[in-house]
Amino acid sequence: MKRRIQRLSPHQNGKVAAITMALVSLIVLVPLTLLFWGGMPHGGRPPLMMVVWMPLFYLVIGYLGTALACWVYNLVAGWVGGIEYETQDV
Repeated sequence: MKRRIQRLSPHQNGKVAAITMALVSLIVLVPLTLLFWGGMPHGGRPPLMMVVWMPLFYLVIGYLGTALACWVYNLVAGWVGGIEYETQDV
């Protein structure tokens, strides 16, 4: 059976993408920060603010990028139709 994605919700998809990107960046940044804590030259420390700002940066950019992509998709889907896919009952 063929289905077509008629519309993507920019706000909902933006929220999901933003939170996912922020959590993944935390999962990567926290261990890396701890790993390199003792390996900095001259007893320096890795910038802890990076652990705070990078997830926030990913959150904002992830939301805005996804919301914009959904908005463009909805615009184009209105002209030429949405993405089609097939489903099968198992």
